[in-house]
Amino acid sequence: MEVAFSQTFKKAFKKKIKATNAEQEFWNRLELFINNPYDSRLKTHKLSGKLKGLSSFSIEYDLRVVFYFTKDKPAKAVLVDIGNHDEVY
Repeated sequence: MEVAFSQTFKKAFKKKIKATNAEQEFWNRLELFINNPYDSRLKTHKLSGKLKGLSSFSIEYDLRVVFYFTKDKPAKAVLVDIGNHDEVY
């Protein structure tokens, strides 16, 4: 699967991940996501409410990535935000 990074994701990644020790875990989880977006270790789930149409997967206990799938063939995932529960939801 192809993955794209939105500008908002890039800014959040630079601010929240580069400054922590979670960067390597992010790349490990992203590889899992590319191979199987619904791998049980990612805890991928659809969001509701104001984030309806988006989904999320977990990097660490309180670190989430928000994304959506495009309708392109083949589908592509666009990562839109990253942060802890309160920051992204």
